[in-house]
Amino acid sequence: MTAETVIIWHNPRCSKSRGALKILTERNMPHEVRLYLEDPPSVAEIKEVMAKLGITDPREMMRKKEKEYRELGLQDADSERLIQAMAEHPRLIERPILIRGQHAIIARPPELAEDFLAA
Repeated sequence: MTAETVIIWHNPRCSKSRGALKILTERNMPHEVRLYLEDPPSVAEIKEVMAKLGITDPREMMRKKEKEYRELGLQDADSERLIQAMAEHPRLIERPILIRGQHAIIARPPELAEDFLAA
């Protein structure tokens, strides 16, 4: 990977998200912060990020312990419904997600960002 801009889907209230942002800042990585709770991704964007993460099951990028997950009855939902739910309820999206070119990572723990940025 080159030193292209990293996009971080960030929640400033989350310590893991703040940790990943700190790593980006300390490494002087060009980055763009997307406050995904205020600017939710579309269904198409979520599908694009899933491809960059290399996943096919939306649950791999979901916060399954959030109350919305239970309240919306997503336990048995199909992929399309899960993706739609994330677009409508961005709190369901795991954080932080770092996107760089054609690759992405869920930086939990934030130290995972180190290897991602070094690649």
